[in-house]
Amino acid sequence: MFSTKTYTQRREQLQKQIPSGVLLFLGNNDVGMNYKDNVYRFRQDSNFLYFFGIDQPGLAAVIDLDENQTIIFGDELTVEDIVWTGPHPTLASRAAKVGVAKTLPSGGLPAFLKKAVKDGRTVHFTPPYRHDNMLLLSGALKTAAPKLKEKSSVELIKAIVALRSHKSEEEVAEMERAVNITGAMHVAVMRAVAAGKKESQLAGIAQGIATGMGGDISYGIILTVNGQTLHNHYHGNTMKEGQLVLGDFGAETAMHYAGDITRTLPVAKKFTQQQREIYDIVLDAEVSSIEMCKPGITYKEVHLAAARRMAGGLAGLGLMKGGLDEAVAQGAHALFFPHGLGHMLGLDVHDMEDLGEQYTGYSEGMERSTQFGTAYLRLARALEPGFVLTVEPGIYFIPELIDQWKAAGKFTDFINYDKLDAYRRFGGVRTEDNVLITENGHRILGKPIPKTADEVEGLRSEA
Repeated sequence: MFSTKTYTQRREQLQKQIPSGVLLFLGNNDVGMNYKDNVYRFRQDSNFLYFFGIDQPGLAAVIDLDENQTIIFGDELTVEDIVWTGPHPTLASRAAKVGVAKTLPSGGLPAFLKKAVKDGRTVHFTPPYRHDNMLLLSGALKTAAPKLKEKSSVELIKAIVALRSHKSEEEVAEMERAVNITGAMHVAVMRAVAAGKKESQLAGIAQGIATGMGGDISYGIILTVNGQTLHNHYHGNTMKEGQLVLGDFGAETAMHYAGDITRTLPVAKKFTQQQREIYDIVLDAEVSSIEMCKPGITYKEVHLAAARRMAGGLAGLGLMKGGLDEAVAQGAHALFFPHGLGHMLGLDVHDMEDLGEQYTGYSEGMERSTQFGTAYLRLARALEPGFVLTVEPGIYFIPELIDQWKAAGKFTDFINYDKLDAYRRFGGVRTEDNVLITENGHRILGKPIPKTADEVEGLRSEA
């Protein structure tokens, strides 16, 4: 938890942006995994953490702008609770640590909200994503659950995004801890890769280090020999010589700030020539993209520059041809690079995307592309000091997509389909780092993690 002053100042800054009404923050509750008392790992709502900092289930908070009061709703532990969980600090004492003097039982929240609505006051809330909170809101605000997202407060969303987008020094320090734990996870996996091992063994190593260093994973581990499947959470394959392993995973600290790093490495001690050629194209695109990052440039510009750079590399191998600027403009590159270059990072691995990508990643008046590939760009807006984002270009050979485009005769002026046969079992390569935008440029967060082909092979040779 940060200092009392941090949370007090955050709420004060928020209050300056919205003139009246009630600001509602719903924390998360425990969720049963297969019955009520056997619960999933608890994860507090990130907006609640940002403004109130208390990491326990069953809480909600309001900032009553008209009455100039802040209240945290929640229940104190009973003796029966303590028998099972042990003693914990009281809610009142925890609230005091984040500068909130008033607490009330959780049962009082629906009545408070109903009275606010009856009095004609606006209840500002963010789009709910947990069904228990949807039911609470639906009953208290007399709004059907499917309508809650469209009834959420754009004014509050924009105010939160404006604050959370710019990371403070203490937030950046916490994110560096997350990236350094993540780096330890990746180095351990790089050392452990070997033919005959299962992906699950590596995923277990990564998970264990995240937990052992005081955190947890910040999202489901992607660790696969089928890197062409972008979000591949299956860990049942046995690794074989000649394959690549793509590892996309990260840690979050005890305070829930996230790291998000990707590395790709050979199952063998060295890359094959074909693997190294593709690897170096991706790495070149990543390094050049990071170098472009500075205040004022739009991330869409950086994304398209990365696409052109990788298209040029693929043309050098004879896989693409023709006018490459036009190829990228038309979307031909997306056969190999079908996702966006990156996203915001912070308390969430896809920071604030629960509030809506149109507010987090796009500025007003900026239209999102409908073109396959570029349409998946989560962050396109102009970069500002204090932003933390991922830079993660990749090249993938997806047999199903190649077959579909070839059968349809798509982009035959730009793609040499005949030469793709030699890459059908290649998989995919992605390289990713986490970058802070500074006043004059950028800084890569955390200690360096082996990244060049020579560095990766050097670490593999020690295994």
